[in-house]
Amino acid sequence: MTGARVAIPTTLSPAAFNRRRANAFVRTLRGETMGTSWSATIVDPPASAEAAIGVVLAEVIAQMSHWDAGSQLSRINRAAPGGWHRIAPAFGEVMTAAIDIAAKSGGSFDPAMGALVDLWGFGPPGPVARQPDADAVATARAASGSDAFEFDPLLLRLRRTRAAHLDLSGIAKGYAVDAVAARLRELGCRDFLIEIGGELVGVGIQPDGQPWWVDVETPDHLVVTPLRVALHNLTIATSGDYRRTADFGSHTIDPRTGRPIANGVASVSVLHQSCMQADGWASALTVLGPQAGMALAEQERLAARMLDRAGGEWISPALQAMLD
Repeated sequence: MTGARVAIPTTLSPAAFNRRRANAFVRTLRGETMGTSWSATIVDPPASAEAAIGVVLAEVIAQMSHWDAGSQLSRINRAAPGGWHRIAPAFGEVMTAAIDIAAKSGGSFDPAMGALVDLWGFGPPGPVARQPDADAVATARAASGSDAFEFDPLLLRLRRTRAAHLDLSGIAKGYAVDAVAARLRELGCRDFLIEIGGELVGVGIQPDGQPWWVDVETPDHLVVTPLRVALHNLTIATSGDYRRTADFGSHTIDPRTGRPIANGVASVSVLHQSCMQADGWASALTVLGPQAGMALAEQERLAARMLDRAGGEWISPALQAMLD
């Protein structure tokens, strides 16, 4: 792309580039999951690839979807506080990451915001006709927060100490990308690009020897120099308001205030070895805004780009190193 900036990982795999085979068979699989679409472009895919991807995605939904009333997460949300619930290893992995990001971000990310998300019309109950008043926000905040949950990562069990609802939508989709990639590796796939609702991972290379090139998402109304990334054993996740509309401002809720963010952030993209981490951190940085968010990105050595609604752009040092 003419005029585009190019970001290349600082670590490349020579073995992957030695696999260059211009005549290799490439197949793109597509489907729907988690209220969005998915695709997987795979070099020399096994016949079982599509079915395997379907199984992985179904497992993530069955464990962690707050939209599926029969999921493990939904059952925990409905249960009376006080009892322990065994959770699947994948669920435990996501909870561990979510709690860690919540702590490091000062609560700008929280995996137990279900009540607030529902209050503002972004959860399973659907849109609301009127903006919630201060009392409603205070009530929902009291019924939110990861401090309402005790998590035992060794025994893989979880319990609520008070009425609060888990909502892992800010991190579970990224985990699903990682899980699909892991399953494809188990099947012997070495070169592929996976996308689920705008979150991506690129592994290996394309048959022509090129990496998997991806243009970082930018809101249509912003004039910003394009940024193209070589997704070579790398993931990217983007958080932003431009793909959804909200009647009361941003659809991104600040867990600390219980209200939509008003910091002007339009989108945040994070590159990471783990799409789960990229997804969670993109959500946290969006809430924090340019100053605090980019300072934390530097502290955590995150490769991140932030755009505001006026077209301002911030690039973290870790991402700048990929551009130099």
